[in-house]
Amino acid sequence: MRPFCVVLFLMLTTACESPKDSPTTANNSAGIAHSEKTETSIDNKLELDQSFKDYWYAGLAEISSYNLIQSRYGEPRTGDAVLIYVTEPFDPIALIKADQSKPNNRSVFKLNATRNFETGIYPYHIMSSTFLPLDYSQNALKVATSIQEWCGHTYMQLDRQEGFYNVSLHSYFQQEGNKEFKVSQAILENQIPLQLRLDPSSLPTGTIDIIPGTEYLRLMHQPLQIEKAIAQLSRTSNTYTYQITYESGRSLSYAVEASFPYKILEWQETFTTRNGVATTIATLKKTLRTAYWNKNSNQDSILRDSLDL
Repeated sequence: MRPFCVVLFLMLTTACESPKDSPTTANNSAGIAHSEKTETSIDNKLELDQSFKDYWYAGLAEISSYNLIQSRYGEPRTGDAVLIYVTEPFDPIALIKADQSKPNNRSVFKLNATRNFETGIYPYHIMSSTFLPLDYSQNALKVATSIQEWCGHTYMQLDRQEGFYNVSLHSYFQQEGNKEFKVSQAILENQIPLQLRLDPSSLPTGTIDIIPGTEYLRLMHQPLQIEKAIAQLSRTSNTYTYQITYESGRSLSYAVEASFPYKILEWQETFTTRNGVATTIATLKKTLRTAYWNKNSNQDSILRDSLDL
């Protein structure tokens, strides 16, 4: 299987607590053509089939809302999660959306993943943006994650270079502080939803090297590093299930439609903290395809009802 990167952004832990409070330790029916070539090989070019192009290059975004049961401080919290998918041109030099047409622009599959929930008196607002290239089979070009709550906020960004990621971290915790460093390239947990939407059968199985989700790392005050995990993919007539189990015991699973466009029906994350077992579950509510960036007037707010938000 070819490498992939990952968004996911399952958050379960302590944010106002100090960094010492950490966890214990098939065949394609639509999507992409596989390649065993190296990342820099011209033969590693993706061949997107017509069903993918018709759906994802129609000038619309897909927005899916989820009922969220978020484990936080040892208690379940109710909230909403939203996954926003869209294709767009990407400037590989500036590492941002390309507003001007240039020969070196790349087509990317972008996921903006948000979560909103409350813990007692104060709210959490979490967002990750992941940019997966659609021209070549490569790891994500960029992941950016921000977390805001009343204690403060954190921001982490990974920018892909040849063979590694440049990482920048800004945190209101003094022990985490402001840092810049490099980490070797590996599968990114943040890209799992995008890779599933391309083709669940393209995901790697068995023992894998993986970088955990940036949301989890920051909420649990963990260092960003490559970890070992076991990945499994199973299929029924209606769904794929993809599960990752880390050596630490943390597990992450997704239930996905068995046919294109491979909507994510549910995901779940479980791991152990000082408060016991923390489990977060998100279940699909509604899906809407729209050019949401043009729906910004007061009269457009009724569209939120279509997402049950």
